[in-house]
Amino acid sequence: MALLLDSWIAELVVVLSAAVLALYLWFSSAYSYWKSKGVPYAKPTAPFGNFRRTFLGQETVGVTLLKIHNQLPRERYVGFYGFRRPLLLVRDPELIRHILVKDFGTFHDRGLFVDDEEPLNKHLFALGGKKWRQLRIKLSPTFTSGKLKGMFKTIQDCGREMADVVGKMVDHGESVEVRELIARFNTDVISSVAFGQECNCQRNPDHEFRQWGRKIFEPSARAAISFLLTFLSPTLMNYLRVKGGTTDVSRYFQKMVADTVAYREKNNYSRKDFMDLLIQLKNKGYVDPDKGETMENGHQNGVGTPDKLSMDDLAAQAFVFFNAGFETSSTTTSFTLHELALNPDVQSKLHDEIDTVLKENNGEISYNTIGKMTYLDKVVSESLRKYPPVPFLNRECNQDYKIPDSDVILEKGTPVALSVLGLHYEPKYFPDPDRFDPERFSEEAKAKRHPYVYLPFGEGPRICIGMRMGLLQTKVGLVNLLSKYSVQPTQKTVAKLDFHPRSSILMTKSGIHIQFVKRS
Repeated sequence: MALLLDSWIAELVVVLSAAVLALYLWFSSAYSYWKSKGVPYAKPTAPFGNFRRTFLGQETVGVTLLKIHNQLPRERYVGFYGFRRPLLLVRDPELIRHILVKDFGTFHDRGLFVDDEEPLNKHLFALGGKKWRQLRIKLSPTFTSGKLKGMFKTIQDCGREMADVVGKMVDHGESVEVRELIARFNTDVISSVAFGQECNCQRNPDHEFRQWGRKIFEPSARAAISFLLTFLSPTLMNYLRVKGGTTDVSRYFQKMVADTVAYREKNNYSRKDFMDLLIQLKNKGYVDPDKGETMENGHQNGVGTPDKLSMDDLAAQAFVFFNAGFETSSTTTSFTLHELALNPDVQSKLHDEIDTVLKENNGEISYNTIGKMTYLDKVVSESLRKYPPVPFLNRECNQDYKIPDSDVILEKGTPVALSVLGLHYEPKYFPDPDRFDPERFSEEAKAKRHPYVYLPFGEGPRICIGMRMGLLQTKVGLVNLLSKYSVQPTQKTVAKLDFHPRSSILMTKSGIHIQFVKRS
């Protein structure tokens, strides 16, 4: 009996060993792809390719791609692998220009898995091809200067409220974890502008809207793996249909949008906000132009009646507006305050500009006064260089493509990525890259630099459509705070920030701790 058991165990070990060996060879066979094409590549490890540390939750995707970017610094492009899937990382700024702009027709899609069972996925970021282009044309008029000016009072009211909240913290001698403070400010802005909801999360941090916002962006292993598979293996993701824990969030936002639209239409109510513009797209298929402007869509050109947004389409755009506008602005404002606390000379110069411009405009914080603060723009730009919220960009080749000035043919379906973080920390583009220096963004310095090495919002036809809105939110928040307060480091302040390994965007793990001090 014992001999039979030993024999059975021995056979099982042999079978398992053979299965493991077969699996290893199956992965390894895929890892000769870039070598066979004569493309320099980062050495992968089965079964994760170049993403072992990412999959194990030890570093974020953005940091992994930064390391690949830095691994072969003399190459124009570098092959790498996500599981068995070959991907190409582009380093050369001129080739980046081709992919994002000149040859955009070949690289117009991101190549991500999109769960078509989720209604809120019908948004601009996720769509590709003709659907993306049609929606982009419809939404572009919602972010004109005129539309932003119409939303400015709402944003400024939230900024003034944040400054008042900070004043009470200063009176009590409290230090601040600034990211949570800014998150509540941006929640108030987005909830009001995009959803027509007056939440006042700055006074009520446990408001329902803020709680749902936390659920969207709270890093978790489930969400991180879902995002990783969406990027690296859309085919596997389509089979597994991992939800990433967003189903309840989706139901909440769908109901909120439906209730808001129903109320406004029933009561003929208008607020001059983003939701009003989306309702125009639902009912008419286009956004009314600003005074003195003409429409630039099919309706204006007389190509029949434009397609209207469905309720699901409308909810999806409002939802992605919340995602993009909330998190990117929150991280940018927080990182900027962190750097100002550590660089008092930069902070002093910014204080001087804010004081001067406001004095010339009777102390009023307006759309035009924000636009006059050129040093503020440099400070925010440098913050976005050091801490780009989206640390990489990705595209997919939709037809065979010969890489310019090479013999390499990219096959249809090949994913292409570029490390925004890698480009922003290249010493040849940004000397001493760890130093915070807003003068990198003087007109003279920008003219000497290749334009495609600074990409915090992407570039080309798929550049972030809400870029100006995000920058406006950030600047309004900073001006309201810095016109009244200075920021200083505390004992909890970490000079070199670490990044959360489970977050798809660049988010600090240790928090951002500073002290606000009233200015005399």
